Amino acid sequence: MAKRNLILAFESSCDETSVAVIEDGQKILSNIVATQILSHQRFGGVVPEVASRHHIEQITKCIDKALNEAAVDYDDLSAVAVTYGPGLVGSLLVGVTAAKMVAWAHQLPLVPVNHMAGHLYAARFENQFAYPQLALLVSGGHTELVYMASEHEYEIIGETRDDAAGEAYDKIGRVLGVNYPAGKTIDEWAAKGSDTFHFPRAMEKEDNYDFSFSGLKSAFINTVHNANQRGQKLDKYDLAASFQQSVVDVLAEKTMRALSDYPVKQLILAGGVAANHGLRKRLERDLKEQHPEVELLLAPLKLCGDNAAMIGAAGWVNYLHGDRAGWDLNAVPGLSFARSNTNPDLTTTK
Repeated sequence: MAKRNLILAFESSCDETSVAVIEDGQKILSNIVATQILSHQRFGGVVPEVASRHHIEQITKCIDKALNEAAVDYDDLSAVAVTYGPGLVGSLLVGVTAAKMVAWAHQLPLVPVNHMAGHLYAARFENQFAYPQLALLVSGGHTELVYMASEHEYEIIGETRDDAAGEAYDKIGRVLGVNYPAGKTIDEWAAKGSDTFHFPRAMEKEDNYDFSFSGLKSAFINTVHNANQRGQKLDKYDLAASFQQSVVDVLAEKTMRALSDYPVKQLILAGGVAANHGLRKRLERDLKEQHPEVELLLAPLKLCGDNAAMIGAAGWVNYLHGDRAGWDLNAVPGLSFARSNTNPDLTTTK
C-alpha cells in the first residue's frame, strides 16, 4: 500500500496553540486549537509572556489529540510543517522547537511556513486555486494585498503603514468596553447602526495600494472622549457602523483598484478579519459590479483565525516545492513576503 501524504502541522504565532494533520494538502483529518482568549481578556490584548507559557503547557497535549483524532501515528507522516514567522518570538519558538523535536525524533522532513501564507491557503479548503491570484489578507497584526503570479510565488503590492485593521478593531473595542477580541462584536453592532459619524478614509484615493488605520482609530477615540467630556451619550451601534464602514470602504476601494491593474483569475479573502460579514458582503457586491470575471474565494469562517490546518495546507505546497529547514531553524518574528515596487505586465491575459 502506498504511503499517504500526511503533514503534521504546528501553529503558535500568537495566542492559539494548534496542531493538525492534513492529507494531500486539502483534507483536514484533525485540527486541534487550544485558545487563550480568556487568559488575555483581562489585559485587553495579548501579553507575549503569558502566551508563551500557555503554548508550553498545551503543545504536547495538542500533538497527542491531533494524532489520535486523525487516527494516525508518526510512522504514517510524510513531513512536519511549522509556522516560523511572523508573530510573537516567544510563541513562535515553542512551535518551532516542538516541530523540530518531532521531525528529528522520527526522521521526517521539516518544512518552514510563513504564517500569512497559511492564512492564504485556508481558502483552498473551499476550492481549487487558479493563477494568477490576488489575496487580501486582513488579520490582527497584518493587512496586505498579495499578488501571486503562480503557486509558491508571493509579492506584497500593498500593506498597512501603521495599525492593521484587526488592531484597530481591538483598540476601539476597548473604548467601547468590548472584551478582546472585539472584531466579532463590532461587526454585529455595525449591522444594527448607520454611518452617521463619517470617519476619515485614510489613503483611500492615493495612487498606491497601501493602507493606514491609525488616523481612523484616533478619530474614533477622540469622538468618544469628547462626547464623554460633554456628558453626551453616543449610539454604540452607529459608532460601530461608522468605524466599520470606513475600514470596509478603504479595503474594498484599494482591492478593486488593484484588480483593475493586476490581471487575476481569483481574489482570496483570508485572515481573522476575513470573518467580518460587512467586508465579505462588500467584496461580493463590488466584484459582481466591477470585476465579474474574478472568482471570490473566502476562507471558511472556522479557519479565519489562527489554526494549524492552514499551515498544513501551505506546508504541503512548500513540501512539494522542496522547501526544507535545518535543525537551526529559528523564529523570525518580522518575516514578510517580498515587497513589489512595480506592477506585473498588465498586458497578460486572464
